[in-house]
Amino acid sequence: MTTLQLLFLITIFFITSVISVITGSTSLITVPIMLQLSIEPRIALATNMLALTFMSVGGTLPFIGKKAIDHSRLPIMISLTLLGSIIGALFVLVVPSKSMPLIISVLMIVVAVFSITNRNAGIVSRIGKPSKIAEVGGYVATFVLGVYGGFFSGGYVTMLTAAYVSLFQMTFVQAVANTKFINIFSSLIATIIFFTQGIVDYKLGIILSITMFVGGIVGSRVALRLSNIWLRRIFLTTVIVLALKTLLDFVALR
Repeated sequence: MTTLQLLFLITIFFITSVISVITGSTSLITVPIMLQLSIEPRIALATNMLALTFMSVGGTLPFIGKKAIDHSRLPIMISLTLLGSIIGALFVLVVPSKSMPLIISVLMIVVAVFSITNRNAGIVSRIGKPSKIAEVGGYVATFVLGVYGGFFSGGYVTMLTAAYVSLFQMTFVQAVANTKFINIFSSLIATIIFFTQGIVDYKLGIILSITMFVGGIVGSRVALRLSNIWLRRIFLTTVIVLALKTLLDFVALR
């Protein structure tokens, strides 16, 4: 990789990490860019996962002390995420990922439809607690998406944010804070597995990790200054654009 290509990659990773603290879907941009620079697919996935771990740490720090993280649900959410991510990371080693773009685009379109039809979701906190069915649904979504997050992570935080807004009745600020914290564990456990398989590019991974750590801090500070209405607008716009892009990319490869 040339110095110019590395600088290009650093720039893309920084900008993406700042924006994706709010929107998620980091890997839908970063992984394709890495593939275009002729980085082997599994190395790209593994190295990107390492950088995501640091971005999640940086993205979580500004939320500490802001009462946005749901400490009562954390033990269960972390446990389910760890289990799901281990399963997902193991899938990377044996399952081809050719069908993933279609799955991602369909799920993100579902997220977009939900966001459009539930206009107040995530803007204000709802009175009362979610129903038991919704509560269980939130935990199921945490596990299922944890599997997906350990496998690829593209759109993982986006879909998890939508799940927490709809099922746990969080505001967007709360959902962003909780998904960033949860993503630390999802990315970390997957990265550890990739380390044991020797498919992480350490030199590139360290550079991109530092880049995304700083970007995560910047992005979270921006998120804390924006209203839930603006966070919803940014989130929804990004979901629609990325869903269409992913679907078009899949069709182009057919």
